[in-house]
Amino acid sequence: MIQSIMEEKKALIDRYLETILSPDCGEHKILYEAMNYSLLAGGKRIRPSLFLLLLEEGGLDPEMYMDAACALECIHTYSLIHDDLPAMDNDEFRRGRLTNHKVYGAGMATLAGDGLLTFAFQLLSRQKGISPDVRCELVRILAEAAGPAGMVGGQAQDISSEHRRLSLEELRVMDACKTGCLLCAPVDMAAAVLSLPGEERDILAQWGRHIGLLFQITDDMLDVSGTLEQMGKKSGQDEVMDKPTYVTVLGYGEAARKAQDEAQQAAALAARLPVFGRILRDLPLYLIERTK
Repeated sequence: MIQSIMEEKKALIDRYLETILSPDCGEHKILYEAMNYSLLAGGKRIRPSLFLLLLEEGGLDPEMYMDAACALECIHTYSLIHDDLPAMDNDEFRRGRLTNHKVYGAGMATLAGDGLLTFAFQLLSRQKGISPDVRCELVRILAEAAGPAGMVGGQAQDISSEHRRLSLEELRVMDACKTGCLLCAPVDMAAAVLSLPGEERDILAQWGRHIGLLFQITDDMLDVSGTLEQMGKKSGQDEVMDKPTYVTVLGYGEAARKAQDEAQQAAALAARLPVFGRILRDLPLYLIERTK
């Protein structure tokens, strides 16, 4: 059930993404082409789908909030473009095709990422159907999740941790920022749009933290066990870059057990928020079984 729901939301998001980026003058054509190259390359669309699913479960029409949903995907795609650059992970493939810098060069790829990052906030600023205060809160949530105290900070820690061992706690902090913050953002944004009371927001935030850690652990495992055909990128890159992961710190079997534990803790929170019960219960199981 949850897989078909996620696929339905993904299709909705894919259609909308195709409409949002076009150059206003011919001189910018290559930049927009590079931005669309990565933005429209597919992907799971988990972050915007999660945002829309929570709104729908909360009684709102998800199609009214596509700009905010797609802002999440723009931020995520920008991070992938920059993560793949030669100065970062130097990856050749992403989402089953050549990485942006392999097609457009490192300079244009950097600008494509910059363009998507800033365009995300343009999308948020034009989101209709919410008050100015809520719109400002969405900007704050996404900026904090993506910025130096969130994803960018985690990426910086990731770079500095190459070729050295991290403790499990250091790894948790890094991944909570690098991956977890941008998976918590759609949860916090949906709670803001729905004007949920503080206690319900706190429960959703707890669930989001478990989901973020679960996603990173399974990502680390897939880097060992996945294939280019499954994942759309080369496996084994963490080992090549000598990066600490849940697999290198705990071993594959223990990492799998920790992923199961995070999924169970996330699913257990469903009983405390019955209105979102289906999503809170089923999505962790969907993520733990993913193969890409």
